[in-house]
Amino acid sequence: MTDTVDRLVKIPTLRTAQRLREHLASLGAELGVDDDVAVGADSPLAQPIAWNGRAIGNRWCTHPMEGWDGTTTGGVTEPMVRRWRRFGESGAKLIWGGEAMAVRPDGRANPNQLIITRENASGIRKLRETLVEAHGAAFGRTDDLVIGFQLTHSGRFCRPNEKTRFEPRVAFRHPLLDSRFRVTSDDQVWADDELGELVAAYVAAAQVATECGADFVDVKHCHGYLLHEFLGAHTRPGRYGGSFENRTRLLREIVEGIRVSGNQIGIGVRLSAFDWVPFRPDPARGRPGKLGPGIPEDFSECLPYRYAFGCNPDNPVEYDLAETYRFVTLLSELGITLLNLSAGSPYYNPHIQRPAAYPPSDGYQPPEDPLVGVARQVNVVRQIKAQAPANMVMVGTGYSYLQEFLPHAAQHAVRSGFVDSVGLGRMVLAYPDLLADAVAGRGVQTKRLCRTFSDCTTAPRNGLVSGCYPLDEYYKASDEAKQLREIKKAAGV
Repeated sequence: MTDTVDRLVKIPTLRTAQRLREHLASLGAELGVDDDVAVGADSPLAQPIAWNGRAIGNRWCTHPMEGWDGTTTGGVTEPMVRRWRRFGESGAKLIWGGEAMAVRPDGRANPNQLIITRENASGIRKLRETLVEAHGAAFGRTDDLVIGFQLTHSGRFCRPNEKTRFEPRVAFRHPLLDSRFRVTSDDQVWADDELGELVAAYVAAAQVATECGADFVDVKHCHGYLLHEFLGAHTRPGRYGGSFENRTRLLREIVEGIRVSGNQIGIGVRLSAFDWVPFRPDPARGRPGKLGPGIPEDFSECLPYRYAFGCNPDNPVEYDLAETYRFVTLLSELGITLLNLSAGSPYYNPHIQRPAAYPPSDGYQPPEDPLVGVARQVNVVRQIKAQAPANMVMVGTGYSYLQEFLPHAAQHAVRSGFVDSVGLGRMVLAYPDLLADAVAGRGVQTKRLCRTFSDCTTAPRNGLVSGCYPLDEYYKASDEAKQLREIKKAAGV
């Protein structure tokens, strides 16, 4: 049997936007791709966005990209400083977080994640200053540069002490995920009366962000991390589960706490707009040296599926945006007008979250052409944008797999009003100034393009620092690059 990955049409072989459109049509995927990328000040991607009484200078955004490379006390290291410098050099005028910052030590996804506390404030302030200086040197102005810090608690995916040991704290018991992430006891579920301390941690972190010069904080609701998991807590009893009002209570309490404290910092939310059941590699279709394609976990005993947000409870490999629309309305009511949309989770269904030709070592071969996943995310954002309040600034996700054609699709989406800003994650690690090159008319440097080898995910999944090992000489020449090659070989990637 031939797997999906064996018959993928590689993006570079398509050569023209017309051929890409024809291939998309053959897949039944709807995605607009412009023939040419406009350059200079008239480019759709070069237009400013009005937000919170100021201008964001263009239409692309860098997503939070962690390196698993901080100190064990949650402090800053030189590789972090280098990464933030490259974010500044990317040309993006919207910096969404730099990287996720845990609001308390037990909420870290790895023992080297940044912790946003007063003790670490001087280092975090240096990260921001480095980014601003690099951006000013490369692009001449910084008054239209908007920088946010992403605040998080990793919940189910906490590994605060050892890279190989999960120490999860969850919103609810999950019939398909608990065994994967070492949830074995109800004691690991947050009690209602514990959550006030968590809210206080977010409020304190937002104050540190203000003191470090951030323009906004992202109250992170994506990828299965804690606040996103609470959105799917349909089966949880008490004040924080069951009804939509209860499942969004933490967000409302955090926002209220920030404002009552007198902190007027901007607030944004990165949201997984929809989720599906967990996937796993199909053992019947794997073979020596190669992972099988992804298949959903058996959910037949879990219907209706009440363990996710934005998911069709009767068929949990389909999305249902009814509550997503309702959540966007709630954001507007709370005065939040900055929304960054993603989907799913890199831990249990990465093909809907970050479409790629090559899986991470703990993943599976793509069960669909990754272009289908790209089109799904772009079109979900389009649907939500059409329903959202006019002043909601919306960032889209999932573009990296488009590679050579990323600028063409980004321009089409922005020009058509389907999204306000295009967010880049993995691509920024490989080629931070891709869109700056495209808009300036310098062309795309194809040898720098992310080809979605997933090394930036496989490395941290195996206790190594994250970075672009195939293309960034800083990581390619490191001792860990050899270790990574051996890990991939053993995992059948």
